[in-house]
Amino acid sequence: MKNSIKMEHGAGGEGMRELLKLVLRYFNFNFNGEKGSDRVKVEIEVPLEALDDSAVVDNMVFTTDSHTVKPLFFPGGDIGTLAIAGTVNDIAVMGAEPLCLSAAFVIEEGFAFSDFERILDSMRKTCEEAVVPVVTGDTKVVERGAVEKIVVNTSAIGKRTGALDNNMKEARKYRELDGNWLIDSNLRDGDKIIVSGYIGDHGVALLSFREGFGFDTELKSDITPLNRLIYEVLEVGGVVAMKDPTRGGLANSLNEFSEKSKIGIQIEEERIPIRESVGNACEMLGIDPLEVGNEGKVVMGVVKEKAEEVLDALRGTEKGKDAEIIGSVTKEIKGVVMKTRVGGRRIVEPPIADPVPRIC
Repeated sequence: MKNSIKMEHGAGGEGMRELLKLVLRYFNFNFNGEKGSDRVKVEIEVPLEALDDSAVVDNMVFTTDSHTVKPLFFPGGDIGTLAIAGTVNDIAVMGAEPLCLSAAFVIEEGFAFSDFERILDSMRKTCEEAVVPVVTGDTKVVERGAVEKIVVNTSAIGKRTGALDNNMKEARKYRELDGNWLIDSNLRDGDKIIVSGYIGDHGVALLSFREGFGFDTELKSDITPLNRLIYEVLEVGGVVAMKDPTRGGLANSLNEFSEKSKIGIQIEEERIPIRESVGNACEMLGIDPLEVGNEGKVVMGVVKEKAEEVLDALRGTEKGKDAEIIGSVTKEIKGVVMKTRVGGRRIVEPPIADPVPRIC
């Protein structure tokens, strides 16, 4: 452990994992269901140490996230859109239906009311799109320099639905399945890996806008709530694991799947949907597009017998029309390996950090 916290510790990948190990040393405890004199008992199905996108407590799903992005406003969204969509998606990828949100703001003194109202309006519109309301919150104003303009924290709760029950029942027709939620450790040999669309749009759009590179003036962030899309997929059934590949990108998500499921994943480069403009920008800057963060995509593991049906369901939606099966889960290898376009193979390492910082 280094002597001080660096930017890499908050940007996904191995750096953040190092920080989380420290956190878990202090919060990895069990009260055995005893809470004061009432002795309230709770069942924690997916605990903190699982490091999934959300926790599951008494059949309710709970998540929280803090958002800091530079710039605050960018092509395709802003920090408000990001806060609502990102938190809704963290609930949805567990297989739950998001019910409601909290929103808390830490605002630097001198921040313009017009900019704050613009952020609030974006949050309202994204809530309406997801059909998930904000029901509680908090505000704090701090002296100049204490934060960079504004930090937004959002939390959410969700519940199990019949769609998730149907999905798990369908998956169990073809193989055994541990647990009753879509968690990172559920992959098994033969499962297929599906990504819902083009990767890298969010990170490259922000980088281009922030630094003035102008790679593609039409390129926009992919931020969007995915709970409606995920519901459609669960109605088809057969999904066993799901993540939104945010910080650290697709590379980090796949490595988390592989590590927690203790099995290898092989993907095919030619099947991974990447826009030409994103690929060109990443090549110019020496960035791996697999490591660039996304905010409107989902990567999932699906039992092989249902993969094509799930793919068709995704492609039948506007947000999943560019979905692809990009690989398979296999016990023949360790870690994540990519078959390249020229026929070779390379190891897809977990990133140290997101190569485009301050994007979520």
